[in-house]
Amino acid sequence: MAISVNAVSVTTPDGSSKSLGDYTGKVLLIVNVASRCGFTKQYAGLQALNEAYGAKGLAVLGFPCNDFGAQEPGSLDEIKSFCSTTYGADFELFDKVHAKGSTTEPYTTLNKMDPAGDVEWNFEKFLVGKDGTVIARFKSSVTPEDLKSAIEAALAA
Repeated sequence: MAISVNAVSVTTPDGSSKSLGDYTGKVLLIVNVASRCGFTKQYAGLQALNEAYGAKGLAVLGFPCNDFGAQEPGSLDEIKSFCSTTYGADFELFDKVHAKGSTTEPYTTLNKMDPAGDVEWNFEKFLVGKDGTVIARFKSSVTPEDLKSAIEAALAA
């Protein structure tokens, strides 16, 4: 079953609602991020992807999540400051979400992607095509660098 994120609304840092359908025509890399995780260094790779492919149509979207080991306890301002200061990350960050259990969007929709089920840990990644259809789901151990060919294929589609 194809999963589309076009009808999904997410909460921006200022508390307003934004439709992921607004990104139609772009390839999305949606990631649940955390500042105190063993995978936190992936921020650098996510930023490198954003810089390498942003002008070609990729949007990296980060969703801070404190569901796993309480590894994202800070406020959104603290998280944004940490990301920019530590990793030079300036890709779009949204309001904190829940990726397991009583989920919030975009994970209520994304967790239906095969293999269906809750996100298992921080830095799980979802690749979304230009039409809003979820193409692939990648576990936390898959690094941003490992995604280059999948991103290039999605951008070329």
